[in-house]
Amino acid sequence: MSSGVSNSSGTRGASGGDIGGREACVIGSGMIDFGELFEQSTDDMAERAYLNAIEDVDSGISPQEIDAAWFGTLDIAGDASSGAGLAHATGLFEIPVTRVENACATGSTAFRSAVEAIEAGSAEVALVLGVEKMRDSAAGLIESAALDQVWRGRGVTMPAFFGMRATRHMHEFDTTEEQVAKVSVKNHANGAKYPHAHYRFECSVEDVVESPTVTYPLNLYDCCPVTDGAAALLVASEELASEYTDDPIHVAGSGLSTDSLLRSEDESLVGFPATTQAASQAYEQASIGPEHVDVAEVHDCFTITELVTYEDLGFCAKGEGGALIDEGVVELDGEKPVNPSGGLLAKGHPIGASGVAQLAEIYEQLRGEAGSVQVDDPEIGLQHNIGIGRNATGSVSCVNVLERR
Repeated sequence: MSSGVSNSSGTRGASGGDIGGREACVIGSGMIDFGELFEQSTDDMAERAYLNAIEDVDSGISPQEIDAAWFGTLDIAGDASSGAGLAHATGLFEIPVTRVENACATGSTAFRSAVEAIEAGSAEVALVLGVEKMRDSAAGLIESAALDQVWRGRGVTMPAFFGMRATRHMHEFDTTEEQVAKVSVKNHANGAKYPHAHYRFECSVEDVVESPTVTYPLNLYDCCPVTDGAAALLVASEELASEYTDDPIHVAGSGLSTDSLLRSEDESLVGFPATTQAASQAYEQASIGPEHVDVAEVHDCFTITELVTYEDLGFCAKGEGGALIDEGVVELDGEKPVNPSGGLLAKGHPIGASGVAQLAEIYEQLRGEAGSVQVDDPEIGLQHNIGIGRNATGSVSCVNVLERR
């Protein structure tokens, strides 16, 4: 299938998106099991993810060697409103901690910011930690999801808005409900194998289309759950990375873009311009095209979101997302596996942690450590989020590319 996104060179390169020749590498990752974690506080979740990341470093690392940290959270629970929240959870005092909030792209933006600091030379070893406690205040989350400032008086919530995207895609490209449902079937099959997933069950196309309707044509199994969770990554300069591991994963490229909050400017509702822009930036930095991506973790808050993202990332041409999943290209054993972790649909979407967790999965995939969801010998992995704020959907996107060398 033809690609809708390309880069100027169209060839794979090794220079990456470093500044002045300095590169960043991921040297460790840590996750906790996602789910309804009423018994754990935000600090509990953050501490465990941090300790898991420390323990994951092959040659060991001392907390004293971490000289900066980035903390991604929307602070829905109301107890992590500054960088001090990370410091108290980890004991990392007396270093700069930057709290990042960028809607659903919070975790991936925090990672991008840490990488830029490493590349610029202002940090040598950085912690990226994302956490969100969402189950304690689900009503607040749902209330804040109403797009009242843009669709005032129309009662449009996030599921309704993505439902409009689904019906528009179906209208323009003859996409079927069954094709959209196959995203859920694929991701729940992967999530059933993934140890940290909130939902670990399989389902059929019939199960998806017959599950309770949320907003036409999206049903219950088309929607990600409200989830608690935390994830962490350790990033180091390339010069120091070899001291911690013989198998560092390089950050090859990154892109971050914003689109208008005014949905009246989104003429067709069948794409996210911010994703296309961010992907183009990341591909150019990494000197690759979408055809070089071996495995991807993409934003699938709803099934239609993943299907549209295939097109926006250039994995297929506009309108061909349904055919891509019909052909099995994005299955775990396909040519370009997407969301081997089960994605947000199965793993869950604790907003501040989601992007960091996606990156942790790509890191494990590239090191061949992804266990029952390991894909065949990947060299380049892509991670993607779109930001869904109070005023709009898809108005910000972050894309990161990791590479095994």
